[in-house]
Amino acid sequence: MPERTVRSLESRALGLLARREYSRSELSRRLAPHAEGPDEINALLDRLESRRLLSDQRFTESLIHRRAERFGVARVRQELAQHGISAEAAAASLEVLRQTEFDRARHVWARRYGQLPTDAAERVRQMRFLAARGFSHDIIRRVLRSEDD
Repeated sequence: MPERTVRSLESRALGLLARREYSRSELSRRLAPHAEGPDEINALLDRLESRRLLSDQRFTESLIHRRAERFGVARVRQELAQHGISAEAAAASLEVLRQTEFDRARHVWARRYGQLPTDAAERVRQMRFLAARGFSHDIIRRVLRSEDD
């Protein structure tokens, strides 16, 4: 009977991984209701990592690829933390993202607004929009400074 449970748990994990990348902690949470204990899950996750079917680095790159176009570094970092990826593990990938943050913020702003604010209330609204997307205050000020920046 335990042999069948392990296979069932492994097939469940493979089914999830076939659809998209998962972080180790996220996959662990998804499998927890179906396992007999945390040791069983850890052993399975170790096997999946050794077979290169599970990778936090691949998950990080996948999430950054999906979110980079619409969100700033702060928002992507926060989402990675939610998925159990440490700041140290994501630092190199986020540094590459940081280099393009101004262009991405400019693109997001242009799609939403397209013209500079005419009054203080509109300026605050546009700043709040970009801040909610995870762009830094310095980048937001640069985007709203002028259209030709």
